[in-house]
Amino acid sequence: MTLKDIQLKLYDRLKDSGWSKKLKMFILSQDFLNILNTLYQDSQQGKRFTPVIKDLFRAFEECPYNDLKVVVIGQDPYPQAGVADGISFSCSHTQKVQPSLRYMFKEIERTVYPDGMTWNPDLKRWSNQGVLMLNTALTCEVGNIGSHIELWKPFTTFLLETLADYNTGLVYVFLGKKAQEWHKMVPTSNYKMFTTHPASAAYKKGGDWDSGNLFNQINVIMENLYGEKIVW
Repeated sequence: MTLKDIQLKLYDRLKDSGWSKKLKMFILSQDFLNILNTLYQDSQQGKRFTPVIKDLFRAFEECPYNDLKVVVIGQDPYPQAGVADGISFSCSHTQKVQPSLRYMFKEIERTVYPDGMTWNPDLKRWSNQGVLMLNTALTCEVGNIGSHIELWKPFTTFLLETLADYNTGLVYVFLGKKAQEWHKMVPTSNYKMFTTHPASAAYKKGGDWDSGNLFNQINVIMENLYGEKIVW
């Protein structure tokens, strides 16, 4: 299979969710072929990356464009092989809750569901409700955090420009400094929320992540706009 075949296949996978029309100009461009070629060349040199190619746009496949309400932006995928599944923070392949997601679940349980909740590591249930779980880089070299941030800048730029042109009233959540570098691309016709990255809790005594009541804040806006809450 050629890189062009992979490009077309990934584009086709976006049709059911409605994202193909919005992302067509990039996915079918030379810029995206250049990204695929870089990933291919790296793999030829023995460098592995994660997630696997078929999962590159899973965040979009599972989040119907017409249902888009919230855009959560993290940094890059889990750097361990076989963990990232294309939806940021999700780890459905292993079904093992990774540290960042564990801090996130603890915070949700503390602030939203004090009587307890199911810790399901497959976050497609959030995606299916209109929450786009995005990273600033859609891939990462195995064992090398932040390695593909520059590689994916053209895509992230295209995506945020497209959303700025066509979508207002979205809730953007910027998790950590790398994500927050992008906030100026989001027009003031949207809601912006800023907090630390859940992984930062690892450096705190007690190991808890204080999100600033993020998940309840999102749901206040959801109720006002749509009359319903996100079920975390």
